[in-house]
Amino acid sequence: MAMTALESGETAVRQTYPSRGAVIGWIFFDWAAQPYFTLITTFVFAPYFANHVAPDPATGQSLWGFATAASGMMIALMSPVLGAIADASGRRKPWIAGFGALLVIGASLMWIGKPGDVGVIPPLLLAFSIATIGAEFATVFNNAMMPTLVPPDRIGRLSGTGWATGYVGGILSLILVLGFLATNPESGLTLFGLKPLFGLDPVTHQGDRIVGPLTGVWFIIFVLPMFLLTPDYPARRPLRDAVREGLIELKQTLAELPKRKSLAAFLLANMIYTDGLVSLFAFGGIYAAGTFGWDTIRIGSFGIILAVAGTFGAWLGGKLDDKLGPKRVIAASMTILLASVVAILLVDKEHVLFIKVAPPEPNGPLFAAAAERAYLFLGCLIGAAGGPLQAASRTLLIRMAPKDRIAQYFGLFALTGKVTSFIGPLLIGIVTAATDSQKAGMATIVLFFVAGLALLARVRD
Repeated sequence: MAMTALESGETAVRQTYPSRGAVIGWIFFDWAAQPYFTLITTFVFAPYFANHVAPDPATGQSLWGFATAASGMMIALMSPVLGAIADASGRRKPWIAGFGALLVIGASLMWIGKPGDVGVIPPLLLAFSIATIGAEFATVFNNAMMPTLVPPDRIGRLSGTGWATGYVGGILSLILVLGFLATNPESGLTLFGLKPLFGLDPVTHQGDRIVGPLTGVWFIIFVLPMFLLTPDYPARRPLRDAVREGLIELKQTLAELPKRKSLAAFLLANMIYTDGLVSLFAFGGIYAAGTFGWDTIRIGSFGIILAVAGTFGAWLGGKLDDKLGPKRVIAASMTILLASVVAILLVDKEHVLFIKVAPPEPNGPLFAAAAERAYLFLGCLIGAAGGPLQAASRTLLIRMAPKDRIAQYFGLFALTGKVTSFIGPLLIGIVTAATDSQKAGMATIVLFFVAGLALLARVRD
């Protein structure tokens, strides 16, 4: 009878969750961080770097791949260690603040990337790596706060809502850049037909470069609700003791992991399919710029449409996650991604799935050519599937991992998402450089989704 009372008491404690305001504050982290991935790594700065800073698009794609790989290796090595230390210390927000500062500093330094200045490439790629490390580590500790915010049966909805909210933030930041800052190289006007704000110079692409400082300011403003409204774990012990205990617990976890066969299989699957997804997002804009010659306005408009698709995909995926289970959502998302990537490889200026079509007209209407519309449709499928894949992956981990070591397992989750994350960009960079073909480089992504699906079949959730 005493055991029953104890269990009931523990259940009652577990069912005590913070207010709706605390949950909303946590969701705002995704809103704050997403513009980094939308503006810098995918739709604006990465294509700008490849087309205007690097000597040529293929070289730019390979250099960007090498920088992405370098930061991915650092994230992979440090994530589980930092997660274990955070579990032992009990705090999350100090880590988010510290790594958020790296995001802000690195992103702001993107302003130095002047067009045609090859001398600025090394420090520019270093700044990109610093910002990426900050963004990814901050995300690890933000994810670890999820189990304390809502009951287990609402974790999928919370995760999907977070991703959807992040997409909305990405959309608005992209509209802000395209409508008021970045310009068409021929007209010198923004997407809304306006002169760029703040007197930004179209010739030196200041409208493209400003996305770095803008991302930093955006993060500072919109991460505040999380710090002000969302409760943190209480401090358990001093940092020195937490480091020692965290490393001991990490060693024990790694020793136990082979016994948790299903969890180990999931982490391995996550390692592989996340590599493919990261590579797809990182190089999708660069590939479009090289294939169709799209400028920032066209790539950004493409990004807005993809983000809208991603918003609905993440929201719907969160609901399906709670109803059908995260594993089924992950499998369906990967299947869509795999089919979309294969189809994209069969699209170029003059062909859509082996059918010859009229090429785009120079400076013609937006997405008027058949090949451009086909690429846009396939991109929407990728956007709609990418959000649910990532959101359902973190909810599956929460359902499978021990609750008292959740940050540590999110560190392992980040490890498996990053330990080989350099392989995808590196492979794309090597194949692109060796063949001088962006299409050949992108074809390597297919391998990651095929292997990820095969490993996911071994997971029992």
